[in-house]
Amino acid sequence: MYALYLQDMTQPVKLISILREVIFLILGVSAASLGLKGFLLPNGYLDGGVTGFSLLINKLSGLDLSLLILGINIPFIYLGIKQISVQFALKSFFSILLLAILIHYVEFPVITEDKLLIAVFGGFFLGCGIGLSIRGGGVIDGTEVLAITISRRSTLSVGDFIAIFNLLLFSLSALLFSIEIAMYSMLTYLAASKTIDFIINGIEEYIGVSIISNHSVEIREEITKDLGFGITIYNAYGGHGKTGSKFEVRTVIYCVTTRLEVSKLITLVENIDENAFIIQQPVRDTRGGMIKKRPLH
Repeated sequence: MYALYLQDMTQPVKLISILREVIFLILGVSAASLGLKGFLLPNGYLDGGVTGFSLLINKLSGLDLSLLILGINIPFIYLGIKQISVQFALKSFFSILLLAILIHYVEFPVITEDKLLIAVFGGFFLGCGIGLSIRGGGVIDGTEVLAITISRRSTLSVGDFIAIFNLLLFSLSALLFSIEIAMYSMLTYLAASKTIDFIINGIEEYIGVSIISNHSVEIREEITKDLGFGITIYNAYGGHGKTGSKFEVRTVIYCVTTRLEVSKLITLVENIDENAFIIQQPVRDTRGGMIKKRPLH
């Protein structure tokens, strides 16, 4: 598998893609290093996940943080090979190794001594680092890999496992150090989580909208002409009444738009049919197709 990965690197499109991923990984590691050494480490704050666990062990034992981050993440890199792919594991190992090197050899100035700013901006830069690394196809924290592995073998979802892991971590920090440090560390984790979501999904998070209406022909014409959105039309059977035995063929309009533009779409539909049945659901990502209005030439 590794040989096939190296062979793919010789293709021009693959080279451009790999270069972009490497840039994301380097930027991510740099941002995470700033968050750790410029904010969290000098003030004894923790984060969630493997990084937070490494910080906790560092505070208790005094062991070198760079060695802890590298050593604790190695088992998760192995899990990444088994559960995800060799490419993912290679990118993750590169990111984690680079993070350990920067933490060990590069000095960052202490940015601020304000506790709130430390928690918020420390989490922000750490979240930037994790998010950019994920955009580059790797991770600098093995918690997600472990969560994926456990979710496949239990009823816990990935989010459930990460929440439980961090709850135990922050509870332990409250017992060993102080409740104040634990609370500020939780604030750091929340700031990091929101930043990760923003980096991965962006401000224009996609929303899938399904529209069921007796005026579907007029609605689809207005959506394509006025808004310039791409749509998909399909037929469905709908039932109603106490027994649900009365089924009718309905036309369903489906389109994907950004969260910033969804209100415009809903207003257009309601102006045509105020009784239209509209379903909104988040969409993680899209490829190809037509999401926005095409630029005019």
